[in-house]
Amino acid sequence: MNKTFLAIAASALALTGTTAQAATTAEKGEARLEKMLEGRVAGEPQSCIFTPSQNRLKIIDETAMVYDGGKTIYVAKPRDPRSLDKNDILVIERRGSQLCSQDIIKTVDRSSGFMTGVVFLDDFVPYTKPD
Repeated sequence: MNKTFLAIAASALALTGTTAQAATTAEKGEARLEKMLEGRVAGEPQSCIFTPSQNRLKIIDETAMVYDGGKTIYVAKPRDPRSLDKNDILVIERRGSQLCSQDIIKTVDRSSGFMTGVVFLDDFVPYTKPD
């Protein structure tokens, strides 16, 4: 076999491994979200939600931003799921007391402190337990 063929084969194998890992992260995130929403019913999407406590906001890698409001859990999925990454910190610029899908959300690298991107969210979908 020539060296060029081996280099191409090795590159293809490396790319396949990366894609499989990314899919695995997304699949794990979806499974985690599904477990959180078990037994709950989706309501009408909302562009803004009341978030009095920031420590109830959770990020599921490559999946969603989740706010646990007690009886109701709100889920906002990013337009690009890869924008939610455990290596980044989210910096949310709010315009009021509510968290809105239109708020500016920047990602900052945990180790360097440099901005790495932005996150665009769809509306928040409320999930509540039926009475």
